[in-house]
Amino acid sequence: MRALYDLAAPAKLNLFLHVIGRRADGYHLLQSVFVLLDWHDTLHVEKRPGPALSREDLGAPVPVDDLVLRAARALQDATGCTSGAHLLLDKRLPVQAGMGGGSSDAATCLLALNRLWGTGLPLPALERIGLRLGADVPFFLRGRAAWVEGIGEKIQPITVPEARFVVVKPPLGLETPAIFAHPELRRDSQPAILSGFAADPLQFGRNDLQPVAQRLCPQVGEAVSWLASHGLQGRMTGSGSAVFAVLGTGQVLPSKPAEWADWTVRECSSMEVHPLAGWAPSDNSVGR
Repeated sequence: MRALYDLAAPAKLNLFLHVIGRRADGYHLLQSVFVLLDWHDTLHVEKRPGPALSREDLGAPVPVDDLVLRAARALQDATGCTSGAHLLLDKRLPVQAGMGGGSSDAATCLLALNRLWGTGLPLPALERIGLRLGADVPFFLRGRAAWVEGIGEKIQPITVPEARFVVVKPPLGLETPAIFAHPELRRDSQPAILSGFAADPLQFGRNDLQPVAQRLCPQVGEAVSWLASHGLQGRMTGSGSAVFAVLGTGQVLPSKPAEWADWTVRECSSMEVHPLAGWAPSDNSVGR
């Protein structure tokens, strides 16, 4: 096997996001539910002799040393693999949106190269590599809707009703560190329980980062207000700046305002399973 093509790296939404504390090392303790979306980047991976790694941007350009290259390098370091790869990334997900695009790219890269290089790491080992790259990477490696806690490393698969969403991404993005460092960020939400979420999964809770995000990026509030004008309850996902709302049965995607030429307004649906789910062996399957 010399190449793997058309590999999806899907986006995610945080249906809610509560900040319930802070660790001694400064990392914030979170609770959230992540769901996968049918909006994705696409990765093509070609095996090369020797250890060299290279990346080609087919869509929007990304930083020179992005998470895809870092993921490939981390897998080499963890396994001693001497093969290389040429990585072609068709970037379609917006950046600084709170939709996990970079983390998803990294997870798809790890799953693909683990197969292409024959390194055969089980999923828990890939998750340990992924967590060092970004807190959301283990979720994408697991590839199912999940109740997420800690700094993103505690992942419990759950069932979430299928849903359609309208996603609004303003042209401006948000830097995650700026939100978490803000003195007005709420950090003392009471811990939620899964049964409370299950009683109203698509409307549960709030995003504790949103008030600060709206101060830093007023376009977030503008998106929420526009959705409200169409009878939709908007909420920011992750650390923003994308905002989403649930579309009910029979509801159609509103037309975006004429002055929003550089905004993205898109209808998406949730996905139950990541397209690459099952690509990494479980601990129980190793050695059989």
